[in-house]
Amino acid sequence: MSRRVIGVVMNGVTGRMGYRQHLVRSILAIREQGGLPLGDGEVLWPEPILVGRSAHKLKELADRHGLDHWTTSLDEALAHPLAEIYFDAQVTTARESAIRAAIAAGKHVYTEKPTAESLASALELARLAREAGLCNGAVQDKLFLPGLLKLKRLVDSGFFGRILSVRGEFGYWVFEGTWQSAQRPSWNYRAEDGGGMILDMFPHWRYVLDGIVAPVRSVYAHTATHIPRRVDEQGRTYAATADDAAYGIFELEGGVTAQINSSWAVRVDRDELVEFQVDGTHGSAVAGLRNCRIQHRGSTPKPVWNPDLPATEQFRSQWQQVPDNEEFDNGFKAQWELFLRHVTTGSPYQWDLLEGAKGVQLAELGLQSAREGRRLDVPELSL
Repeated sequence: MSRRVIGVVMNGVTGRMGYRQHLVRSILAIREQGGLPLGDGEVLWPEPILVGRSAHKLKELADRHGLDHWTTSLDEALAHPLAEIYFDAQVTTARESAIRAAIAAGKHVYTEKPTAESLASALELARLAREAGLCNGAVQDKLFLPGLLKLKRLVDSGFFGRILSVRGEFGYWVFEGTWQSAQRPSWNYRAEDGGGMILDMFPHWRYVLDGIVAPVRSVYAHTATHIPRRVDEQGRTYAATADDAAYGIFELEGGVTAQINSSWAVRVDRDELVEFQVDGTHGSAVAGLRNCRIQHRGSTPKPVWNPDLPATEQFRSQWQQVPDNEEFDNGFKAQWELFLRHVTTGSPYQWDLLEGAKGVQLAELGLQSAREGRRLDVPELSL
């Protein structure tokens, strides 16, 4: 069995998402399983090349995981003789310039979302990568989660009949940083640093709706900054200038209505931190990160509204769990494997930078809708 080594420049791995999901649970997990089989006895071995601003943090990560390559210079990382792929998990404000540098250096690009701060920039990155003939991809991890894979299976099987509506609930209470420390970085709540709920989550909702239900055709959004002052990592009080909650209504192709509430100022009374309910003429489903439960029209109860009497039915017990029927890997790792195969074997890959730009488009339109208080159409995108 032969081993092919491919260098992956990983920028932003000192952050929570870049470290846990992309370095540890994806790239290092692929190495722990012996590499990625490519067929014909060949195995792909990803070699991380860590890059970031803090030499101390990079060295500590490299020592912890037995890695040989790290640097605080992006140019040095891109010039590494093993480097073939550039991955970006930095804050959004730093992403565009780094991806441009990677494309100019002839590296394939894989990046977290949003791919840029504006639609114009996101489309320009997609165009540059295409013109350079480089493989490129945007992280769309939720499509690979067990609950949403089960939901997609139901849609593809025709379980719902005609889909009528989608209702999504996402969020949890992020502590203000006063009597308990916040569990999200403070930049998320500063618009000047690229923070905000719409910019963070509307790109997710775009690919979830497009990829599982139907393409998004219009958006109406309302935003709020429910917690106006927070305390940062150094214990300093700061003004929260970004939206910490967004309430969106989306019209999908075919007349489907989707409503998704997103908030970092909500306490959880559901089974998972995000849940989507899809209702159709033949059945309904509620999908979270891991689980999905269904109710077919043949087993739908017939409740009668009577506020003078207590409810006698246990409505949640009338739903049925969708079985796994397969083994599900970590969603980030699953998409990494597809991208690595795409780069090395030319296998199909649909989640490119143009798809990533669609998420930026929806976020941009959502923010405009919130400012102007009106519904906006979502035009088709092309390069």
